[in-house]
Amino acid sequence: MKSQQNAQTMKPATAAKKLGVYLPATPKEFQEGAVSRAELDELQANPPQWLRELRQNGPHPRPVVAAKLGVSNAGLARAGITEALTTEQIEALKQEMPEWLVKERATQAEVRKEAARLKQRDAERNQA
Repeated sequence: MKSQQNAQTMKPATAAKKLGVYLPATPKEFQEGAVSRAELDELQANPPQWLRELRQNGPHPRPVVAAKLGVSNAGLARAGITEALTTEQIEALKQEMPEWLVKERATQAEVRKEAARLKQRDAERNQA
């Protein structure tokens, strides 16, 4: 049995997902190497300039784009948006408010409303 523990590492794609950034937009060194948990913690605590820039301006991965637009990932897919978007592109969509965005936001609002209703119902059942 080893006396030293090996640091747990993750693939760059996993680290990028945890950091909320689009992997192809990260520096080559990040894309090509494994990331330890300590390195991930350090990136989160003290983000380097490239990470701050990506988080602020993008391009953003689909889950971040969906959250910024107030829709689901499925809503993005239905709208035909499959690529990463920059903050500028997201803001342009918000200003433009195309029909699909209005519809998907309404759908998302209904989903949240129903989830809240079910949560309330379950809470009431558990009290009885």
